[in-house]
Amino acid sequence: MKNHPHTFDLNKRHSLSTLLGLSAAAMLPTFAHGAELPKSFRVGFQKGTVILLLTRQRRGFETRLQKLGINQVDWIEFQFGPPMLEAITAKSVDLGSVGDTAPIFAQAGGGDIVYSLAVPTSPHAVLVPENSPIRTLADLKGKQIAVAKGSSAHNFLIKALKIGGLSWNDIRPAYLGPAEASPAFNSGKIDAWAIWDPYFALAEEKFAARVIASPEQYPSLAGLSFFVASSHFAQHYPAALHAVNDALIDTIKWADTHRDDVARLAAEVTGLELSIQQRAIARAPYGYSDFTPALLDEQQATADAFFAQKLIPKKINIRDIVWRG
Repeated sequence: MKNHPHTFDLNKRHSLSTLLGLSAAAMLPTFAHGAELPKSFRVGFQKGTVILLLTRQRRGFETRLQKLGINQVDWIEFQFGPPMLEAITAKSVDLGSVGDTAPIFAQAGGGDIVYSLAVPTSPHAVLVPENSPIRTLADLKGKQIAVAKGSSAHNFLIKALKIGGLSWNDIRPAYLGPAEASPAFNSGKIDAWAIWDPYFALAEEKFAARVIASPEQYPSLAGLSFFVASSHFAQHYPAALHAVNDALIDTIKWADTHRDDVARLAAEVTGLELSIQQRAIARAPYGYSDFTPALLDEQQATADAFFAQKLIPKKINIRDIVWRG
């Protein structure tokens, strides 16, 4: 596994108390304010979020939460991050996995969320059709580029444009989710597409898409993803959130050494061909990190850049919503 710029190192045996700077006492299965146990734990997921799919298959949440008296786990599917965070804010979902951008938009909009675990994001790319005259990032000036607004690809595209000497105002963004962007790309209705795996791998295999920017070419484009929880859930059921993080870390460690199994499951769940998932899983970085000052500074820099470009309505401090147990 290639090293990520952050501390995503599976050889470093983090305990959960090390991960979040918690005392042993904080790990005990107690609940804040004498709150009753929730009847169920509700997970928001996307079909491309392999760690959650594996955790579901392995019954990781059930195994740990049942020890606390939570006997039901409900799974609710979303196409990408922003709608999921809206559901978390509305208290209809307790936890979800999103890229680095969606929590910033959510916090700026008053979203009731906390960062609960940091992981490396799946590889992203800026893609163009095989026969496109676009050869470099600078060639994107004036072009229409599909991107899911508020998604991790949104921030990825901003950073890629900067490498090419361009700003957001130099392009024509087409705000499309993956389901809409895929046929638009294939039919030539857009000039380029900023997207993540497995859609990235799908476009390579099915549409012969050509990569003009990816973390492999530009390591600085490697990004973050987060597991994000409802602040209400984190406040009232901290032991449950500890158990959830433990289950996720178990899955991450397993996935890193069982990539063929991961690809088979992903293909089964998503309906994408096994070869597509094998391509995506082979390059996926698996790991997790504590909330180091460097990691938080990077996320804060992204939020500050969005505010400077007037993409979010107010300046935010991302440390205000980092869960500390």
